[in-house]
Amino acid sequence: MRHARRRVVRRGTQLAAVGGLLLGGAMVTTAMASETPGTSAVPFSSATEAGDTGTALVAKLGTARTAGSWIGADGKPVVAVTDEQAAAMVKRAGAKPKMVSHSMNALKAATATLRAAPRVAGTAWAVDYRTNRVMVEADSTVSTSDWAALKQVAAGIGGFVQMQRTGGTFTPRLNGAQPILSTGGRCSAGFNVTNGQTDFILTAGHCGPANTIWFDEAQGGNEQLGTTINTQFPGNDFSLIQYANGKAGDNADVVAIGNGQGVRITGSADPTVGQKVFRSGSTSGLHDGTVTALNATVNYPEGTVTGLIQTNVCAEPGDSGGPLFSEGIALGVTSGGSGDCTTGGVTFFQPVTRAMAALNVQLIVTKQAATGTQGASAAPSASATHSTIAPSAASPGSTAAVASDDTSLVARLTDTRNVGPGLLVIGGSLIALVGTRWIRAEQDRKAYQRYYSATWG
Repeated sequence: MRHARRRVVRRGTQLAAVGGLLLGGAMVTTAMASETPGTSAVPFSSATEAGDTGTALVAKLGTARTAGSWIGADGKPVVAVTDEQAAAMVKRAGAKPKMVSHSMNALKAATATLRAAPRVAGTAWAVDYRTNRVMVEADSTVSTSDWAALKQVAAGIGGFVQMQRTGGTFTPRLNGAQPILSTGGRCSAGFNVTNGQTDFILTAGHCGPANTIWFDEAQGGNEQLGTTINTQFPGNDFSLIQYANGKAGDNADVVAIGNGQGVRITGSADPTVGQKVFRSGSTSGLHDGTVTALNATVNYPEGTVTGLIQTNVCAEPGDSGGPLFSEGIALGVTSGGSGDCTTGGVTFFQPVTRAMAALNVQLIVTKQAATGTQGASAAPSASATHSTIAPSAASPGSTAAVASDDTSLVARLTDTRNVGPGLLVIGGSLIALVGTRWIRAEQDRKAYQRYYSATWG
């Protein structure tokens, strides 16, 4: 009877151990499947890959043999080239070449000539890679005489400089995704950034000079949010607002898009011409479009700003400082433009990479994003509807304490999102299997010893 009970116990232990191995394996597989491989804070996207391919080819071939790159309608990278050998290299790299007449050196020389001419407020220009032209625009405030003078400058450069009038006025677009108030007016929070010790809001530089005090509109405009400690405008268009308590608060990696919804930001990058992008602002909400040019120059009435991202995303007064992003990647903050979201228009953005490098700060992103994994949130769909956004009502202007990243070893091991629990189950099951086998072997050895002792003793 005692031997039968032992067999039942051993068999039950073995079955439990085998079940534990299967369970642990499933837990590890699930945890690993939920993680994105790699260590970059920028998740994979087809637009990013295509843009990187085109940029790398332009860098390799040089500005004398190329004239920019962009993402084609089919999502593939296209590179403008000036000779057949360069075209062959582009083909071998898996991109599509397009033969053009003017190299990037010629196009840059044209923009330099325009920049050296007498400044005319209400004008803007940028290189259109896809047409191999320099596009010069003038808004409704530019006089006939100033327009004629600028046309003479363009004629002296060559026929690849195209002139056109546009409706509306090139002006900075105050306000944005999360409204914030100052004594000088209303602006918006763009992205939350940090220097490792203190947290800040990255927004447009024209929102206000240094020492501007900002208040949280969500709190009725009575609670002090922070103070501008660094600003660059004109020339660039970015500023840094230091939080009053030094911390950005919960959900600092989320930008609001309206209706209590937001998009989780997982990294930053430079955009590519032709890339699909989204912009959020407190006046006009969420809108989408494409990047039409890079390194654009705008002559605002307040001064000239260079190195901007040009898009066909609409914006209205009140949207300034709002975030430009794509697939959870931060691209820029709203600077200004013309038109509106009824008739359309052009909008310019300050690149976040350039701003963060100048300010020596980094984006605040989730711990998962920083280690190469992407959160559960989703970016807007191609239709740019609000219903496709995953994060709940998140406030980049929140002043709540930041959740601590210092978790105990037990907490990390018992987190079902990690492989730790699965490995613990597997380890325990292996120990149980080995233990039962050893106990059985030891019992058999003793039984063998007793039998022969009784036989030969």
